[in-house]
Amino acid sequence: MVDDNELVRLRDIAIPAPDGEAKARALAAAMQAFDMDEKISPVPQGMPAGLRLTERARKLWRDIMQRKLIATPAITALVALPIAGYAAFEMLKEQPPVITGNGKITETLADKPVAQKSAPNQPAINEPLAAAPAKEKKTDADNERRVEDEAQVAPASPPKTELSRSDDQTRQQYGTLKDYAKQAPEALPAPPPAPAEVDQLAAGGRANAQAPATAMQSAEIPAGAVADSKLMVQPAPMPADQMQPQEENRDRIETFKTNPVHETAQDPVSTFSIDVDTASYSFVRRSLKEGTLPDPGTVRVEEMINYFPYDWKGPESASTPFNSTVTVMPTPWNDRTKLMHVAIKGFDVKPAEQPKANLVFLIDVSGSMDEPDKLPLLKSAFRLLVSKLKPDDTVSIVTYAGNAGTVLMPTKAAEKQKILAAIDNLEPGGSTAGEEGIREAYKLAQQSFVKDGVNRVMLATDGDFNVGQIDDEDLKRLIEQERKTGVFLSVFGFGHDNLNDQMMQTIAQNGNGTAAYIDTLAEAQKVLVDDASSTLFTIAKDVKIQVEFNPAKVSEYRLVGYETRALKREDFNNDRIDAGDIGSGHSVTAVYEITPKGSGGEQVDPLRYGQAKVDNGGVANADEYAFVKIRYKLPNEDVSKLITTPVTAANEVKSFDEAGVDQRFSVAVAAFGQKLRDEDQTANFGYDRIAEIANAARGADPFGYRAEFLSLVRLASSLDGNK
Repeated sequence: MVDDNELVRLRDIAIPAPDGEAKARALAAAMQAFDMDEKISPVPQGMPAGLRLTERARKLWRDIMQRKLIATPAITALVALPIAGYAAFEMLKEQPPVITGNGKITETLADKPVAQKSAPNQPAINEPLAAAPAKEKKTDADNERRVEDEAQVAPASPPKTELSRSDDQTRQQYGTLKDYAKQAPEALPAPPPAPAEVDQLAAGGRANAQAPATAMQSAEIPAGAVADSKLMVQPAPMPADQMQPQEENRDRIETFKTNPVHETAQDPVSTFSIDVDTASYSFVRRSLKEGTLPDPGTVRVEEMINYFPYDWKGPESASTPFNSTVTVMPTPWNDRTKLMHVAIKGFDVKPAEQPKANLVFLIDVSGSMDEPDKLPLLKSAFRLLVSKLKPDDTVSIVTYAGNAGTVLMPTKAAEKQKILAAIDNLEPGGSTAGEEGIREAYKLAQQSFVKDGVNRVMLATDGDFNVGQIDDEDLKRLIEQERKTGVFLSVFGFGHDNLNDQMMQTIAQNGNGTAAYIDTLAEAQKVLVDDASSTLFTIAKDVKIQVEFNPAKVSEYRLVGYETRALKREDFNNDRIDAGDIGSGHSVTAVYEITPKGSGGEQVDPLRYGQAKVDNGGVANADEYAFVKIRYKLPNEDVSKLITTPVTAANEVKSFDEAGVDQRFSVAVAAFGQKLRDEDQTANFGYDRIAEIANAARGADPFGYRAEFLSLVRLASSLDGNK
């Protein structure tokens, strides 16, 4: 046992000073060992030379890592490279890299957050990432961890592609981006501004918010320079809370004002051209089915009314091409006014009596038609029409894109397969040389002109004319000139967001034809098959209607619809003024809302001074509501004929329910059109009342058109807040 006193004594003994001689011997021994490449002699005591088990494991692992055995990276590459390749493919497919014309490339890794902190010591994108000094300050933990994984997973360089060889040439010329920045510091852009608030909107309606980036994330690269493939630029994904940009609607729609109320004492005569177009109803239907209320400019009430077939009384023979039926009834939406309903029915030409047809399909195959609801639907629609033609009918096909060309010379419909093959081979591409196509189509129609037959150009397009005469007035003059040759023109619109409805209306009205909008194959069946007779075979042209109201019976009136077909009073007797045409079996309807004298429903205050004198002094016809005049020309004549119909109490029914089924349904459609246009007269008339009237007057409805109308009324009611 050690004595405590001995321990105290040993503690107090002073530490001996270093022996200089011993120090010199130790230094000499160390130098000798260094010169002998650290070959130190065996130790004289302890365990013999050898490694413990743990040391052996460490040495084995060290040898594996130092010698870089092939198996480890090979296995790793087999597992990691397919995964990395698939991930890169998906990233490039969703957001392909964009290199702008001035050579700017913005480095944005797909998995980086939108906003990052600035990293001044971040390596340039063309430098090996694994070679960055370990002592540099870490700025993004996730980014650095990914870089380390890449260095371990892909130690072997893949074979060089054209892209990587281009990279090497660029590096030889410019070095890394950091070197290039030293050579041309002015090429580097200034740091981007701080991001704007997400809810701060730019003038165009988008959120003007940008993610900040480092100074090296956007660099100007000289021509030919390409970034490393693993750092190819990817557009940053849009934040979830940022307003998504809306597609621009480029439809060209003619806007118009609703017909005003006229005081009969001051303006007793109303004159307009008939309109048998149906395009507006198809516009409305498509818009409602897509979940939006239609643009008021696309709602033409007369086209909605005339979309439906009606069983009006027709003429007995073709010598009188049509018959008119006038009915006066109470107004459902105003107890103090009445409706004067004018219905015209064209003579229905029997199939055996139909003349030969010479048709030229003028088809738009420009780049704008490359959408499912355009050229593909168009081809299916015209296939339906070809199946309806008689063997002696003639078909030609002219297409236009950058320029016009004849795809099919005049061919008899008996060669149906030849015609269908020409239609099936149509492909979109190029700009829209519409004017050149129209000229070529008229020229071809003249070459195969059928005397006393149907000669018609059938233009199918989205209306996007951007080559040649693109002004509507220029096209109007061109169509008017060609119309004189006896070749008429019909227009069929396809697609949306680029539809030129204004142009379609202009050339159809001036080409003695009709305008229809085909949004589905079912609509193509209706227009080109079910209504083929009325679409193709004209029984009367330049049809005008003029109504003179009796101031003694009617104090005010307004015409529902026909705003774009209004004519001057003197135009009615002028045979040089063009107007609408009526086809075989066509139904045309016009509705006036009239205010009977003394009903108290007048909207215009009477004049204080100079009240117009309306007393007929016992003259005949004082009991008439109005006098309806219809002027028309036969298809091959240039002198008009006149039909007149007085409107008296004999044309009136006591209650709305006493009116015919077709009259009541057409009034429901008129109310619906006015409701969609948000007109004052139907502001307090609900969709439920419109549906009630239409459902009660649904009738036979063999094609389901009226049932579809009821569904549109319900859709509009939901979209408009059940007003």
